[in-house]
Amino acid sequence: MELFKKIGNYIGSKNFLINLTLIILIYVVGFLIFRGCLDSSTNHGVKLEVPNLVGKNQNNLANILEGTNLKYEVLDSIYDPAKVEGTIIDQSPLPSKSSDVYVKQGRVIKVRVSKRSQLVEMPNLVDKSQRFAETILRNRKFKYRLEYKSSKEAHGAVMQQLYKNKSIEPGAKLPIGSSIKLIVGRDEGGIPQEMPNLYGLTIQEARDRVANMINMEFIVSCPPDVIYTKEDSLQARIVSQSPEYVEDARVISGSSIQVYATKDLEEDTPQ
Repeated sequence: MELFKKIGNYIGSKNFLINLTLIILIYVVGFLIFRGCLDSSTNHGVKLEVPNLVGKNQNNLANILEGTNLKYEVLDSIYDPAKVEGTIIDQSPLPSKSSDVYVKQGRVIKVRVSKRSQLVEMPNLVDKSQRFAETILRNRKFKYRLEYKSSKEAHGAVMQQLYKNKSIEPGAKLPIGSSIKLIVGRDEGGIPQEMPNLYGLTIQEARDRVANMINMEFIVSCPPDVIYTKEDSLQARIVSQSPEYVEDARVISGSSIQVYATKDLEEDTPQ
C-alpha cells in the first residue's frame, strides 16, 4: 500500500507533469518535422498528368516534355516498316486521359519506338538442298535468286551463298529483306529434254529456242553462195535439223543440234 501511495504522489507532483508535458511536446514537434520532410521529399499532394506520346516521334520528345518536369527513356526499338522510324508505339505509364493515372514530377516515361530495318542472322546454306535453302530464306524474310553451276557432285545443293556478289559467312547480320544469291549445282550432263521442231524458223529464232534448253550447242550450216550477208541470214529459214525432229523425241543435254538454213525453203536438204 505504501508503494502505491508513493507512486500516486509522484504522478500528481509538479515535476512529473512538467516531464510528461515535455515528452508530449517533443513527440508532436518531431512528428510535425518528420511529416514536413516526408511531404517535401515525396511531393505529397503534387500530381502531374501523363501526356499521350504514342504516335509522336522520338526526336520531338524533348520539346513535348519541356516544362512538365517529366523525363523519358527509350527502352528498345521494334521493327515496323509501316511507320516512320522513331515513332512512339508504346509508353509506360499510359496517358492519364485513358488510364486516370497521374505521376509526380521527375517521373521517367518509358517508351518503345519503331525502326524500319531489322538485322537477321544469315544461316549456313552451303551443301544444303536448294528446296531447304529456299524455305529457310523465306522464313527469315530474305529475298533470293538462284544461279546454277555445272556440277555432278553438288547436283541440287547450294555451292555458294552471296550477298552483293560477295561470299557471306554464316552468322553475319543482314537487314531483313536483303537479297541473297544462291549458286546451286546442277548435273547438266545426261538430262533428257524435249526435242524442238526448228523447221521453218529463222536462224535467230532457232538459236533463241535452243538457248532456252539446258547446255545445248547450236550449229548452223548454210550454203556459202546463198547466204553471205546479214540480210540473207535474217531471211534464211531452217530446212532441216540433226537430230531430226520426231514427235515426243528427246535429246540429251550437253549434246548439239545442227541445222541447215537457206533462203529457199523449196531447196532440197543436203544429203
